[in-house]
Amino acid sequence: MKTKKWAWILGGLLAALILIVVVVIVYIRFALPNVPLQNISVQLTPERVARGQYLANHVTVCMDCHSTRDWDRFSGPPVPGTLGRGGEVFDQKMGFPGAFSSPNITPFRLGEWSDAEIYRAITSGEDKTGGAMFPIMPYFAYGTLDQEDILSIIAYIRSIPSIRNTPPASNPAFPMNLVVRTFPRKAMPVPKPSECDSVKYGEYLVRASGCVECHTTAKHGQIVKDLAFSGGREFIMPNGVLASPNITPDVETGIGKMGREDFIKRFKGYDPATYVAPKLGRKDMPTIMPWIMYAGMDSKDLAAIYEYLHSLPAKSNLVVKWKPLQ
Repeated sequence: MKTKKWAWILGGLLAALILIVVVVIVYIRFALPNVPLQNISVQLTPERVARGQYLANHVTVCMDCHSTRDWDRFSGPPVPGTLGRGGEVFDQKMGFPGAFSSPNITPFRLGEWSDAEIYRAITSGEDKTGGAMFPIMPYFAYGTLDQEDILSIIAYIRSIPSIRNTPPASNPAFPMNLVVRTFPRKAMPVPKPSECDSVKYGEYLVRASGCVECHTTAKHGQIVKDLAFSGGREFIMPNGVLASPNITPDVETGIGKMGREDFIKRFKGYDPATYVAPKLGRKDMPTIMPWIMYAGMDSKDLAAIYEYLHSLPAKSNLVVKWKPLQ
């Protein structure tokens, strides 16, 4: 009798556990995400469009992922005429939990979206249909930027030419297809710091630029925060494995020996007015760093980024940047 009693108890506990799991899955699947739309309306002023163009092309580099990049050339420069059409793929080969495709952000796709829906997608990760976006686009960071900067980006992408293109939908693998629905959250914008405070302003620009995303080791597509900016994130390229460098001020393994002017010149050396990305040979080291886009960043902004990076704790991490296929 005691054995039968315990069997009933264990069976009941198992049934209750299964019920709880089912309820949680149903809640996540059908109730999340649930970020409310804000009362957002964007006027397309020349000032906003100009600011948005600067941010989207040279700071947040939205056009890096949302255009077609020529990976046969160093730094994968955007192919002319593809600005905003989407279609870049980030999949399991690059360490992501599924296959993710950047969407078209030209008026062809976003023309039917309200400003509030675009704002929510950029800053919270919930799209027009209520779907959750995997944070390849660092919406956690964008949600903390000055709201006016996000409105300027919206104004700019409203103004770019419409390109007819429908990339395949993203397909997160199980269980990420459920977990990702818990990610979107309400934006918490903060005012842009004064440019006079170079470290705080640099921190703002680093958040906007998403530097930490590539320059930090990742597990299951998510960065390891304790290793922030120390490099080592690996990207599988057709001809080898690429790893991001350490950009903390460590003297031996980071950028501790690099002066401010050298830092700025490193970026400005890729100015498309004077630089032509060379074709890559089979054994040449590529890079996913969009140097040509970042080269358009204002020198004072690059200087602020330098000041912020040099204010970080130095982390020793010697990175092997390139492992070519044998």
